[in-house]
Amino acid sequence: MSNTPLDLQAVRENLANKPGQPVWRSLEQLANTEEFQELMEREFPRHASEMRDPVTRRNFLKLMGASLAMAGLTGCSIRQPQEKIVPYVRLPEEMIPGKPLFYATAHLFQGYAQGILVESHEGRPTKIEGNAEHPASLGKSDIFMQAAILQMYDPDRSQTIANAGTEKTWADFTGALTTAVANNGAGLRILSGTVTSPTLAAQIEQVLAANSGARWYVADSVGFDNTRVGAQLAFGENVNTVYDFTQANVVLAIDSDFFAYGPANVRHQRDFMSRRAIRSANPADASMNRLYVVEPIFTITGSNADNRLPIKASEVGEFARALAQTLGVSGAAAGTLPEKTTRFVAAVAADLQANRGTSAVIVGEGQPPEVHALVHAINAALGNVGTSVRYTAPIEALPAQAGTLADLVGEMNSGAVQSLVMLDVNPVYSASGDLRFAEALAKVPFSVHYGLYNDETAEKATWHIPGTHYLENWSDARAFDGTTTIIQPLIAPIYKTKSPHELLAALAGQADATGFDLVRATYGNNASGNFTRFWEESLNAGVVANTAAPTITPTLSTAFDFGSAPTTGEYELVFQPDTRIFDGSYANNGLLQELPHTISKITWDNAAYVAVSTAQKLGVTNGDIVTLTVGGQTVDAPIWILPGTAEGVVGVQLGYGRTKAGIVGTWEGRPVGFNASAIRSSTSPNFATAEGVAKTGGTYQFASTQDHYAIDYQNQTDLASTEAKNRHIAQAVTLAEYRDNPNVMNEHNHEVFTLYPKRQYTGYAWSMGIDLNVCTGCNACVMACNVENNIAVVGKTEVMRGREMHWIRIDRYFTGTGLDNPQVIHQPLGCQHCENAPCEVVCPVGATVHDSEGLNNMVYNRCVGTKYCSNNCPFKVRRFNFFQYNDMLYKFDMDSIKMMRNPDVTVRVKGVMEKCTYCVQRINEVRQDKVRLGQTIQDGEVITACQQACPTDAIVFGDLNDPNAQVTQRRKLPLTYTLLNELNVFARTSYMGMLKNPNPELAEA
Repeated sequence: MSNTPLDLQAVRENLANKPGQPVWRSLEQLANTEEFQELMEREFPRHASEMRDPVTRRNFLKLMGASLAMAGLTGCSIRQPQEKIVPYVRLPEEMIPGKPLFYATAHLFQGYAQGILVESHEGRPTKIEGNAEHPASLGKSDIFMQAAILQMYDPDRSQTIANAGTEKTWADFTGALTTAVANNGAGLRILSGTVTSPTLAAQIEQVLAANSGARWYVADSVGFDNTRVGAQLAFGENVNTVYDFTQANVVLAIDSDFFAYGPANVRHQRDFMSRRAIRSANPADASMNRLYVVEPIFTITGSNADNRLPIKASEVGEFARALAQTLGVSGAAAGTLPEKTTRFVAAVAADLQANRGTSAVIVGEGQPPEVHALVHAINAALGNVGTSVRYTAPIEALPAQAGTLADLVGEMNSGAVQSLVMLDVNPVYSASGDLRFAEALAKVPFSVHYGLYNDETAEKATWHIPGTHYLENWSDARAFDGTTTIIQPLIAPIYKTKSPHELLAALAGQADATGFDLVRATYGNNASGNFTRFWEESLNAGVVANTAAPTITPTLSTAFDFGSAPTTGEYELVFQPDTRIFDGSYANNGLLQELPHTISKITWDNAAYVAVSTAQKLGVTNGDIVTLTVGGQTVDAPIWILPGTAEGVVGVQLGYGRTKAGIVGTWEGRPVGFNASAIRSSTSPNFATAEGVAKTGGTYQFASTQDHYAIDYQNQTDLASTEAKNRHIAQAVTLAEYRDNPNVMNEHNHEVFTLYPKRQYTGYAWSMGIDLNVCTGCNACVMACNVENNIAVVGKTEVMRGREMHWIRIDRYFTGTGLDNPQVIHQPLGCQHCENAPCEVVCPVGATVHDSEGLNNMVYNRCVGTKYCSNNCPFKVRRFNFFQYNDMLYKFDMDSIKMMRNPDVTVRVKGVMEKCTYCVQRINEVRQDKVRLGQTIQDGEVITACQQACPTDAIVFGDLNDPNAQVTQRRKLPLTYTLLNELNVFARTSYMGMLKNPNPELAEA
């Protein structure tokens, strides 16, 4: 670093002499001065160390340059750089300016493909939807699919190849790679997550075949190890289990959140809830499946249970053994169980027996292999195999030796690993604390990290290769049932990145190979005759025809060990992937960080969840910090009391506490949340006895949205249904109660009195219907609304002030008779588009007005920010831009984020009120086409963003003046009601009440 003084006059002259150059470019001369570093340490102490990273420094200088220009430092002689608009010489045939195009590809989750359609505006992807032709999505999506668009445009993504922090070229890397990998690959190891890509699997096998000394390890932080080993125990071979919940009258989920996780989570939600939709006006025709859930902590699946048993994770295996014994599974034996658990086992066993062949039992990855094997035996004993359960050959590609991450670490520590290539994994952060992966990595002479981000592992590796997003590269992948999708890029790589195929090709000595050629070669022999036709049809459909794996019939072993109950202490830690940022892969995604947790409604944090009784025993309340000790390792975690947590359980979420995760993942220079992986054990990664849970005396402030905009007041630990029931907001009864009294949802209706003349809607009359009975609370609608409508992320501080900007929220209500195991109601709530809208009469400038089709519109350029409309809204669904929120997410570089925004929706500025518009831009798009054709809009032609994303079809939208529209038909059903009709607001959004189908034998359980 030079000792040149920081001369502002010289800076002014330099800027004045280069009028066409961005200010920040001229400021780069400051970056190598000691004065600059001193300035960083003085003014930005939290970011001073980050400034040594060239990409971070460059982004900072962009921000600093803009500030200097605005402040007048450069004088009047500096003009803005010229921007030229160049028209197409020849417009692409399929492109019409202003009209989006849609391309089929696949989203990757846990290595598996979920089919998607990506909306593109002039080559700029802006929105992701499910592909109706793909078996894993069936046209629907989840929060990870929706938020992936922000991940692609993330300016914090790694942008350059680096060697020990120094920027290098691809040629530099391939030269070093060739030198490092020699002698038949002796000491070469490849570490990856789950691989279902036929092309990538073939490339890895090619490398292994050419390098006899190389080995391949597969290790996910949240993977399928127990599932694989459990199948091996049960059948003597690894098999893939496929569930069809449309064929199941009774479902038992054993510590399995199959609504939230797994390669088929969207399909599972859709199939299961298709058996709970009540669409007949005759209560006698109403029928539903039944869901039993046994789990230690409330999950999304558990919140939808008809009967739920909260027990410790270590006790779940004993429950499964008792159930198997009751069902007559040979060799199954259980110890003594508590009376409540025994009752639950007996009732569930009888119900499963009564539904032989039409039931399904599923177990989560958190349980040991023996429990997985036991569940295979239970499904076989119930005759479910071949109906609701079937088996195929494994979908994922696995190494022949199938070693564990612990085995790899052992090799690294022994010096056997000379070269390590890590594909899109981050084990320095996510590996169990006892493995000390960072220390082992330091002993490897040549290590390569490939990934989207310059993360914790990239920082420790000798080489880092920035990875492409799946929307930027050619690839392929298989779905949960084996169906293959060819992944096509929607945009050229935004940064200087490489695909995993190009990296593997370089490892095989093909440094100049392209992803397109490599993937295309995989399918060269697949076409019968015309390859071009096969290729184009596969890309267009988003699936390769006839690639679903055929059903197999593995032989169930009769001699495997069912295991025994592990020892447990007074307190038990349970580790779970977070429902929003998963294992930390999405930590830098502001949309997901700000999404409220489905049950606790916490944003921007993880917590140590405990039951009310456990909190009382520990003497803690929300925000109290405790030290958790497991295996001699400790971590400090704040407490959050969560009703429904099993007594003695402390539930922690993975994915937080990142130390190198970009501006969002390390919000305001600090890790977001705590790193639960630090106290995980490689021998017991999913649950373990806590050696200590001790208060530190410190406290922590959470940003929970549970009480924000509450229509009825409720505390986190209240069964806050008194006022909710009095106002009939979130209504739920049992199926039996509905059959006895079909009008139970509408007995509260008030006689309508109004001084306003009744409006006549002679054209369209737009309306929405939401079925609480099939809403899982998965948050897909919230995320889809955020992306579609350019909704801003505001950060934790603003959320704590109640200023989150979500246009639709999902209110969570606890109901039942106690806090130890309450039931849950999820209620999506957006603007109700009241016909007598209270917001309209108080707006002094006419910024919120009613139109001729019943929409409550916002005229943004009229709004002066009085907030009268928000105060007068009984539903509290309006949001106000207190600051320029749309520019706050990435403070250094907004250029790439601007590319993500939907051009059909206005980007709001500070001082403006905003809310749900029923996706008026989508209505107008269809209207314009129909006017041009001289036609009227038909039912189902306008689909709102929330409706399109919802995996269970809980949301419908349409014209009330169309008697055959779905929304009109739902309004006629006895379960339908509207909110706060005693206020005479005449809400255009209606709800169908929730029905539960509990087992009468467990009425008091």
